[in-house]
Amino acid sequence: MTNEESIRKFDPSRAREYGTQSRIALAGYDACHELAACLLSAQLGAGPRRVLVGGAGGTGQEIIAIAGLQPDWQFVAADPAQAMLEAALQRIAHAGLAERVQPFAGTLQALPPSPPFDAATLIGVLHHLPSQHAKQEILQAVAQRLLPGAPFILACNRCAYASQPLFLAAWAERWRMVGAGDAEVRAKLGKIRAGAVPPASETEVETLLRDAGFAAPARFFSSLFWSAWIAFRQA
Repeated sequence: MTNEESIRKFDPSRAREYGTQSRIALAGYDACHELAACLLSAQLGAGPRRVLVGGAGGTGQEIIAIAGLQPDWQFVAADPAQAMLEAALQRIAHAGLAERVQPFAGTLQALPPSPPFDAATLIGVLHHLPSQHAKQEILQAVAQRLLPGAPFILACNRCAYASQPLFLAAWAERWRMVGAGDAEVRAKLGKIRAGAVPPASETEVETLLRDAGFAAPARFFSSLFWSAWIAFRQA
């Protein structure tokens, strides 16, 4: 799968269901976003800030959570999948935050690197990128657009699904818990096995972060295959 194919799979149909599906597939979806907001707010404090939100499409939940804590912060919402970005912008507008958000329909690598941002997030993106090179490239793109010392939130699936058969079975049971039938569960298991290429381990994620120019990665959330970190742009 190429980067372009990864982007194309986030079509209007997926954009419409993304918010519901994400909260089922990731137990603790809202808690992860809320904790990310709390960490950035605690680190940077009040006052005017600019935050880069990579892969903002779908729900825009990180923007909604952060904006609720810090009324003076502004956001750039970047996503190369137009349908996903539009879905997020609708939710952001419904929350009364449209004037604080600048959309960017493109990759992070295409975003102008100046002026640099005070913070950034990349939630639910890394495991959709098909190669190690693509993962490294997007993390480097984030680092190049941050002020020295700026905090960065990264969250993604972080192990091969087949390496954790009990987690995979529990993931299937979560879908059953919300009423999915056997055929739908089998389809979703097939989709997760074929549709993403997560890093092999938490150690690999932290190595990717350091190689991209980030220091002191600290994990603050985990849920089955998913983990989230805060790290800081090196000087």
